[in-house]
Amino acid sequence: MLQERIEPAWLDAFQTVLSQCGIAVDTTVAVLCETQSRPVLVELARLAAARLQARVFMVQVSSPAHQAGLPVIRSTGACHALQGLWPVVNSLATSTLVVDCTVEGLMHAPELPAILKGGARVIYVSNEHPETLCRLMPSAAVEQSVKDHIKRLRGVRRMQVTSPAGTDLSIDLEGAVVGGNWGVTARPGTLTHWPGGLVLAFPRAGSVQGTLVLAEGDVNLTFKRYLERPVVLRVKNDHIEDIQGQGLDAELMRSYIAAWGDRAAYAVSHVGYGLNPAARWDSMAMLDKRDFNGTELRAFAGNFLYSTGANEVASRHTLGHFDLPMRHCTVMLDGEVVVRDGQLA
Repeated sequence: MLQERIEPAWLDAFQTVLSQCGIAVDTTVAVLCETQSRPVLVELARLAAARLQARVFMVQVSSPAHQAGLPVIRSTGACHALQGLWPVVNSLATSTLVVDCTVEGLMHAPELPAILKGGARVIYVSNEHPETLCRLMPSAAVEQSVKDHIKRLRGVRRMQVTSPAGTDLSIDLEGAVVGGNWGVTARPGTLTHWPGGLVLAFPRAGSVQGTLVLAEGDVNLTFKRYLERPVVLRVKNDHIEDIQGQGLDAELMRSYIAAWGDRAAYAVSHVGYGLNPAARWDSMAMLDKRDFNGTELRAFAGNFLYSTGANEVASRHTLGHFDLPMRHCTVMLDGEVVVRDGQLA
């Protein structure tokens, strides 16, 4: 990408999104960032809130050093930057809106429940280049689609996923926690992320069985890499028991996941599918790795998203994490097709 300096179109986009989140004259906006946040996103959020004549203030915390001893994905939704700083949490909780510009986002942060309980609404601005955010503006159509699919998932007992490459996965959704995002929120005590456009379920323990085949052109977002050769994952009682495949893609996955020395790193985090027709599968080919966080690849319409790692519903906690958007899958909910061969039904 080119230079990350303020452009009028980017500022207009931030102003539109904050306005859709209910920000107007004299509402209170907290822009949360950390020392490793993307500066242009922080400044765009501040200026957009000021344009709307909100009462805006900045909260910057230090990005903590990771203790994992190996490279860590920075798009887990589990930001550790707040580190239990309750004066900070209290200031966020009493704001009308928190614009979350942290690197990983507060979605799975331990402080989030207290922030939402205080009545704040939170929008996580994904750590993307501003051009990506402008291209993926929230829309009423995507919002309605996500809401409809959340309702469908909440009443479903079983998800079945198949593909021509050989995927045959069975997921028990009884007791799962279901959610989704469409990019804006105007309701106190809620969280969204921009870009949006996907629906997810966090299954309870022991719910996932079968075979997952990552085919050529599927995506490993931990490595920000399109797969060039198939990788076969055998899943039993939520956990990947075997990683089969020839070539670099399989070798990288085996090496990285084993390096955690943690069985939970092999387990399912969440499953779901993308609903955003504006999001593109091929966009990653046009971007340098540091330019994007990969939310677009998680949200493109018709993808099946399988993720490994932390799952609070199953009481599993780990920093090891894979997000694996897959094409050409068929997703059935209690036998009804919602995605057929990678196309929304």
